[in-house]
Amino acid sequence: MTNDEQLRAVSNLTRHRIMAMLRFEPATITQIAQRVGLAKGSSSYHVRLLERAGLVKVVRTRKVRGVTERYYAMAARSIELPDPGPGQPDVLLRNAVADLEASPADGERHVRMAHLRLTEEQFTELGARLEALADEYRALSDPSLPDASLVFALFQPAPRRQVEGDAK
Repeated sequence: MTNDEQLRAVSNLTRHRIMAMLRFEPATITQIAQRVGLAKGSSSYHVRLLERAGLVKVVRTRKVRGVTERYYAMAARSIELPDPGPGQPDVLLRNAVADLEASPADGERHVRMAHLRLTEEQFTELGARLEALADEYRALSDPSLPDASLVFALFQPAPRRQVEGDAK
């Protein structure tokens, strides 16, 4: 398994949502299909791809009327994917925006964009602080509470080309 295989596996919004569902609680193919709104066969297909990429795994089995029922869960608490190549969108951010757009419009949200001018040291420090904050709250997560998603992207945008006639 390579990180590129994982990137391909999570690039699909349905698989991204399956992984989000499995963060805190194992589920069977049938339960996944019901919660994500898929046909059972589609659910099975997507889970197999995630399993092959090493992102989900079988955590327990049980016999039900002669059939072995498998419970799947995330293989790790978090994953790190390679940066997308030139011209490729950031898959996780694209999926997070789709989830934000699908969330209840009347629900509480905290969405903010800030344009900053930072030294390399400040940029690195801010990235480390954001990751530490996410890790701190991940440790506080309680599976009995409602889901909340935290997404951040700290990056240096491509330099803007000065358009002829722009004020200096």
